[in-house]
Amino acid sequence: MIQPQSFYDTLAKHGMDFYTGVPDSLLKNLCAYITDHAEKKNNIIAANEGGAMGLAAGHYLATGKTPVVYMQNSGLGNTVNPLMSLTDKDVYNIPVLLVIGWRGEPGVHDEPQHVKQGKATLPLLEAMGIKYEILTAEEDDLKAQIERAVKHMNETKEAFALVVRKGTFDNYKLTSLPSALTSSLSLTREEAIQAVAASMDERAVVVSTTGMISRELFEYRAGKDEGHHRDFLTVGSMGHASQIALGIALEKTDRNVYCFDGDGASIMHMGNMGIVGTMMPENYYHIVFNNGAHDSVGGQPTIGLQIDLPEIATSCGYKTCISVSNMDDLKETLATLTDNDAPLLLEIKVKKGNRPDLGRPTTTPIENKEALMKFINEK
Repeated sequence: MIQPQSFYDTLAKHGMDFYTGVPDSLLKNLCAYITDHAEKKNNIIAANEGGAMGLAAGHYLATGKTPVVYMQNSGLGNTVNPLMSLTDKDVYNIPVLLVIGWRGEPGVHDEPQHVKQGKATLPLLEAMGIKYEILTAEEDDLKAQIERAVKHMNETKEAFALVVRKGTFDNYKLTSLPSALTSSLSLTREEAIQAVAASMDERAVVVSTTGMISRELFEYRAGKDEGHHRDFLTVGSMGHASQIALGIALEKTDRNVYCFDGDGASIMHMGNMGIVGTMMPENYYHIVFNNGAHDSVGGQPTIGLQIDLPEIATSCGYKTCISVSNMDDLKETLATLTDNDAPLLLEIKVKKGNRPDLGRPTTTPIENKEALMKFINEK
């Protein structure tokens, strides 16, 4: 295994000390080390991977130093446009070191949403003309590999990718203390999800975002023996659950449609809130479980608790915007939630973390889709 410190220090020796990106579970130990040791302005967790590429390009223009962009390979698609139309040698010719977690690597068991991206990761890099290597898991080989990457970027001013397999980085525990905003929260996300799900009418539809939120909703339904036909569990496509819910709400106006969203997912494609607001669906309930963290991929922070999501939603045209942070206020709000004008945003501030024995959906994505479609087309 590679020690995160070795990787960080090796890059620093070559003048690379600016990091940006979106955290990934395969990179969580590296990201934790960077968080503890880089200056705050030199480690920016971006709204999305495409935005990270813009930050990286700006850093290079200002300093002439090669930036580092980290991501899960599912986010590689968000970088295709800036990689092809901004940093590419036929446009501005800007070097960037890409550090990409390889979820869904062929031959390695993974969740269904990662399988296709895992197969496409290396061919996609090849199609874009980006030179890459699989990051070594041997400390003795690390220095030479980084030197090859640096030599390529210095000579060509092009991007270079290091693709990271599961288990490449050794453990590192984040030592940075949680912010006061986070540490003051007492309500768990799972408790909040259960309360909202229990309050909905039987014809309501839920679209839940990727990660822990969908897993906790699935566990709630299983525990109540309710079935999963009312819920669309968006196992991938981070940041797009709100638009899936909008597409359903606009067509099924006789049903209440809930989007169970996370702060990281909401921020990733925040422009979607403007589309919801301008379309004005009167049956749309946007529930954002905000813990200020990318909880599913290592707990790295988001800006979720530093910004005013209800105020943003109000500016985007949502008719009702509410924020709660404890169970009493949540239950009081839920008792009359659908009496308010919609589209509605309910921000529920929750603490980080999940129970260690949390399961995963046992139905396939196609089974989930077909059960939901049958349900929402019933009279």
